[in-house]
Amino acid sequence: MTEHIAAEGSPADTYRGDPTVRAEWDNRYADRHQLWSGRPNGALVAETADLTPGRVLDVGCGEGADAVWLARGGWDVTALEVSGVALDRAVGHARDADVVVRWIHAELTEAKLRPGSFDLVSAQYPALLRTPDAVAERALLSAVAPGGVLLLVHHAGMDTQRPDEGGFDPADYVWPSMVAELLDDDWRIEVDEQRPRVAPEGGAGAHHTDDIVLRARRLR
Repeated sequence: MTEHIAAEGSPADTYRGDPTVRAEWDNRYADRHQLWSGRPNGALVAETADLTPGRVLDVGCGEGADAVWLARGGWDVTALEVSGVALDRAVGHARDADVVVRWIHAELTEAKLRPGSFDLVSAQYPALLRTPDAVAERALLSAVAPGGVLLLVHHAGMDTQRPDEGGFDPADYVWPSMVAELLDDDWRIEVDEQRPRVAPEGGAGAHHTDDIVLRARRLR
């Protein structure tokens, strides 16, 4: 069983995954008091407007803005993150907002989620490291329940960027197109496009102007 910790608690140190991945992201978050804007991602807000709240998995939840926004909207939220620094902040934000979120401190491939558990699986921006044989991509697909929606959003143009000074390389992460290639007749693509980004003010990533958005529904 996966440990689920409600917002009024603090995640126990039960991280499941590569410790070097955790350390990399912990360092990125520790460098700043707040890395992101604290507001939900615009593509998430737009693409969930016509969805009935149900069970949602927020992959790479960061400091928790999307998870808190979804919980406020009536979703039953499970949020997954590799950085313990980010997760501690997310727990605090959820507590301040008086909402309950189940937190998982793990990489998606190590989270041991029950297949077909979520009506919505959301991964916003560089949230999931690529793995051999597309294990990470298939884990995303597996988590979606029949009738549910997979939503992947990434910054357009990052695939051509070089690693930054901190060693972050966009090529290491899953892109929507990689997941789209795995979709078969059990899926229907509802959105697959590049669009102007609705960007919250402030926070890392605010300089990006366009999003790549993939929204797919699992038919069976």
